[in-house]
Amino acid sequence: QVQLVESGGGLVQAGGSLRLSCVVSGSTLSMNTIGWYRQAPGKQRDLVADISSGGRTNIADSVKGRFTISRDNAKNTVYLQMNSLKPDDTAVYYCKAERCTVDYGCLEHWGQGTLVTVSS
Repeated sequence: QVQLVESGGGLVQAGGSLRLSCVVSGSTLSMNTIGWYRQAPGKQRDLVADISSGGRTNIADSVKGRFTISRDNAKNTVYLQMNSLKPDDTAVYYCKAERCTVDYGCLEHWGQGTLVTVSS
């Protein structure tokens, strides 16, 4: 069974940094596209950044230049480095793993989320 566990959230002042981690078990990390999403109260869940099985990254315009995504396949972990944080970055951050195969199509698995609060 595929499981994702996020960590690294917390309270930080504006301008500060946090690094979120997403540990994936039950699936080979290198065969998945891993995405970080966030959801603020009363808002939809939006993509922040993702990294494909081939290592290609995609960063949302709202965080480009401040956030970076990386993966360590040996540790089955994907990181989201968040710098120059703003109060608008306050949200629950979720990790998603997606793997597409010919036999089963695309399967998604989500973590439970980690709360990031940025104070002004």
